[in-house]
Amino acid sequence: MGARDFALLLRKWVWLIVLLTVLVAGISFVISRRSTPIYQATATLMVNQAAGVTAPGYSDILTSERLARTYANLLTGWQVLAETSKRLGIDPKYLGTVTVTPVRDTQLLDVKVEGPSPTLVVDIANTLPQVFIEQNQAVQLGRVSQSKATLEREISNTEADIARTQAALQNALDDVQRSRLETSLAQYRSTYSNLVAGYQQIKLAEAQSTANLVLSEPAVVPVRPIRPRVLFNTLIAAIVGAILGFAVVLLIDYLDDTVKTADDIYRTSGLSTLGAIARLRDLTADRQLVTWLHSKAPESEAYRTLRTNIQFSSVDKPVHTLLVTSSGPGEGKSTTAANLALVMAQTGQRVILVDTDLRRPVMHRIFGAPNNVGMTTALLSGDNIILDQYLQATEVNNLSVLTSGPTPPNPSELLGSHRMAALIDRLSEAADIVIFDSPPVLAVTDAAVLGRQVDGVLLVVDAGKTRDQALNQATSELEKTGAHLLGVALNRLDNRSRGYYYYYYYYSDESGGQKRHSSSGRGGGFKLRWPWPRKAL
Repeated sequence: MGARDFALLLRKWVWLIVLLTVLVAGISFVISRRSTPIYQATATLMVNQAAGVTAPGYSDILTSERLARTYANLLTGWQVLAETSKRLGIDPKYLGTVTVTPVRDTQLLDVKVEGPSPTLVVDIANTLPQVFIEQNQAVQLGRVSQSKATLEREISNTEADIARTQAALQNALDDVQRSRLETSLAQYRSTYSNLVAGYQQIKLAEAQSTANLVLSEPAVVPVRPIRPRVLFNTLIAAIVGAILGFAVVLLIDYLDDTVKTADDIYRTSGLSTLGAIARLRDLTADRQLVTWLHSKAPESEAYRTLRTNIQFSSVDKPVHTLLVTSSGPGEGKSTTAANLALVMAQTGQRVILVDTDLRRPVMHRIFGAPNNVGMTTALLSGDNIILDQYLQATEVNNLSVLTSGPTPPNPSELLGSHRMAALIDRLSEAADIVIFDSPPVLAVTDAAVLGRQVDGVLLVVDAGKTRDQALNQATSELEKTGAHLLGVALNRLDNRSRGYYYYYYYYSDESGGQKRHSSSGRGGGFKLRWPWPRKAL
């Protein structure tokens, strides 16, 4: 599919794309507007591994980052959540939207709480870290409290030993006793120094346990909800709807096996397209004859092009008898046959239009003619057929109509009879060209029976309705009987479809200026001349 084909495809189905876009966007808008607003509050914690006298080193910072990830998991533990809900006096189920996330490459933790109440989420975001800090301090202090008490007792005992030794040293009687006491005093002082150093480490650990986790930025009451984001959701839904529309259009085009263009016809049946006719607007029985009512309309020009191409399609063997049929019903074969007969008569040729659709005849309605007599009564009249008794003249010079007549019980047998062959020969002698409107090929065998008795067959295809398989089967059925298929008339083209290559023409008005075709044409419908003052043919 080329760019032009794709553009025409989108033009044809733009209403579906717009519909899906608006529909999906509208649903998203309604759902977003009806959704409960959700607010978010964020509190920030800072983790310090080495919060003491000396400045922290790089290893301490790395340890703090790892510790932050650990704390992120502990902050959402059941003990912290239970104590937080107890302090706030709320049900623990409201704490299910708490998330704790370490900030990358920092020692920070973001505690985010979502909920429908802006004040409640702030209270939770600020209370939960405080509960965790207290619980963490209690655990850390419990680890050092026993060691601290033991060191305090040891220091007190050592201080007592030092004081006792110093008093004894002052009362020493000889040098030997003095030397022994001085040695003991040195040992006590060394022990005391070690105990004090250990005690300082314990106090440092105690200080770290109470200051390594602090609430650096408390949560504040949010001004607006984080969701639903009505405009954003609607925009995203509109984009999704448009993409869905494009996908549906491409799927429809992929699954569509109907004939739309001359290329489709040639690919399916190998036949040439002799004419392309746009869809007639406001089609009624008296408006089907567009070539008579609007002779300067682009549709009329299309029938003239079809007439010319039929003439050129059999230059070596001119067509005097032409069968117009289609693969299935409702494809516009009768309208095509009637207008084709009109434009041929307008060139001065003597034209007879015969309605051989003996099951669903329509020519008498198109031309407003009675159908009490016609082709079937002519066939029953015997070998000496007087055509003037059955032909009905029209307002168009050189055009006569032979309606179907009363419906027979055996149409196929009647059309394949010797009398039918004789009638065709008699009609060929009376006119320059005889056009037969035949039933659809795939519905009954009438078209196949008549196809081998005429000079050429024109197959009418409804663009966008006739399927590839139906066209291929109809072509095969006609070729089996030896019918001479001239080509295809591509009917009912839509100017929004890819198969549209029918152009509007300008014509000169009486003042010599250019004037575009309008829907106004000759007033009134088509009338037969009654009675029919025609000489015997």
